[in-house]
Amino acid sequence: MRLPKGKQEMKHIETTIVALILALTVQSCGDTRKDDARADIAVTILPLKYIVENITGDDFRVDVLVPSGASPETFEPTPKQYIALNEARMIFSTGLIDFENALLSRIEHKERLINLSRGIDLMEGSCSHDHSHAEAAHDAEEHEHAEEEHLHGIDPHIWTSPRELRIMARNAFDAISRQYPDSAKYVEAYRALDERLVRLDAECKRMCDESESRAFVVYHPALTYFARAYGLEQIAVESDGKEPSAKHIARIIDEARAKGVACLLYQSQYPRSAVEIIARDMGVECREIDPLAEDAAQNIIDITRVITGN
Repeated sequence: MRLPKGKQEMKHIETTIVALILALTVQSCGDTRKDDARADIAVTILPLKYIVENITGDDFRVDVLVPSGASPETFEPTPKQYIALNEARMIFSTGLIDFENALLSRIEHKERLINLSRGIDLMEGSCSHDHSHAEAAHDAEEHEHAEEEHLHGIDPHIWTSPRELRIMARNAFDAISRQYPDSAKYVEAYRALDERLVRLDAECKRMCDESESRAFVVYHPALTYFARAYGLEQIAVESDGKEPSAKHIARIIDEARAKGVACLLYQSQYPRSAVEIIARDMGVECREIDPLAEDAAQNIIDITRVITGN
């Protein structure tokens, strides 16, 4: 039966509206699928972002728990970060910092946790992180799931040495390649990263070998692995995570003068005013560094130049 002209026009309008709604719905669903394909990866500190992004490029959004300028020692995650962590496809950590162990123990999917310290010859430390590490540090499976029995006094700053950074990159690549075994792109990117870190190691060694001084003074002992790699002595102002006593500072000053130290390094998280007083008494220059900078490789070469005077 043929509808009257007025009703035909109304029917045509209704059909057009329905078609527009369906088109918008399909487009919206398409956009959602596109966003879902860009799965999140989480890392605990900025230097780990450098490793992951140099392997995966811009295929993922990499979320960093501890923001730039913040200290892992006082970091408190937000409820939103807890939710995001449980939704992340992979979570990369050093496995050595207290907040990592406390936070990651609450993650539902333990298989998504990637511990980048696996295989590293860990060193004792006396910094204020009060770090802990599992007995099974060198066992891949046990190390990633151990949460209760820890050894205290492990220095966590493994990302400040090119040699340890290479091991961390290898651990990250192994985890990523397990998720994406057919990705030749990630294989090539990892090889390029590894070659870059090999060259970085060689350049740091050259500068340290040519340096007249074999020691450096740093307020917070964040360069323990770097010092071991190149046969240097790290003299720390901070003692066992506490403010140094007058007696300790006097001893540091005498030692620094005797060993020809040219500058006092301090982290950007510490107030410069307090460090300047010590540097003035030493008769050396005060230089700021940031061991938590995102570009880990460039940061290492910058710190090496400061230490060696290059």
